[in-house]
Amino acid sequence: MTQLSAAVRTLLTALATLTATATATAPAASAPVTLELRAPKDFVALSSVDPTIIQEIRYFTPHNFVGERIDGYREPLCILTRPAARALHEAQRKLLPRGYSLKVYDCYRPQRAVDHFVRWAQDPDDRAMKAEFYPNVDKSRLFADGYIAEKSGHSRGSTVDLTVVRLPAAPTRPYRPGEPLTPCFADQDERFPDNSVDMGTGYDCFDTLSHTLDPRVRGEQRANRSLLRSTLERLGFVNLAEEWWHYTFEPETFPDTCFDFPVARGSLTDHR
Repeated sequence: MTQLSAAVRTLLTALATLTATATATAPAASAPVTLELRAPKDFVALSSVDPTIIQEIRYFTPHNFVGERIDGYREPLCILTRPAARALHEAQRKLLPRGYSLKVYDCYRPQRAVDHFVRWAQDPDDRAMKAEFYPNVDKSRLFADGYIAEKSGHSRGSTVDLTVVRLPAAPTRPYRPGEPLTPCFADQDERFPDNSVDMGTGYDCFDTLSHTLDPRVRGEQRANRSLLRSTLERLGFVNLAEEWWHYTFEPETFPDTCFDFPVARGSLTDHR
């Protein structure tokens, strides 16, 4: 009995040692997301740098691929790092004399909004906006095809989704939830109305036709994409090849940090 007890004690001691070693070497559990209430001082409202740039912040509205206002968008406001906002101001200065204006659809995007996209993408039964935003893509493919990801460059504050509008800008009517939907790659007069010049697809169109240099996009549509691209690239913006509307100002102020403060003036050090 004594020999058995000694053997058991030896085994328990060895197991305890292994457990302690595994605990010490295992990676720490992911820290909870900090819901910051304020942005770093490097963030500004675009309107405080250039009030002439048109803003149509889609994720504040239900007119997006999810079909409802996205978490974290408390105001229809474009927030960017100051260098990115100043570069957009320079782009606007070049476009205005030619009779055009920039229009932004999305700017800084909090991590909680990205998390909202991920939850939506994981629900195969929620396809309310499919007929407009991803008519030819099976929702189960959104992660694999790169349309949805768990992290977004927008959360770093130097990425913007935008287009070009010919002046004077006609008003864009609001989306009415439940209204009939038309594919985002239909002819411009058939798509949901947008005062943007014709870019070949609507904003956030999950389709290969949204690729900036897709060879099927020709004529005026290609010229419009080129106008946006050439104007922005001269000022330090880099286009995401799969999305004609997506540009990142480089070098980024926060290349390795995703933020989660709400989209609201109260988040900013300078509330103007």
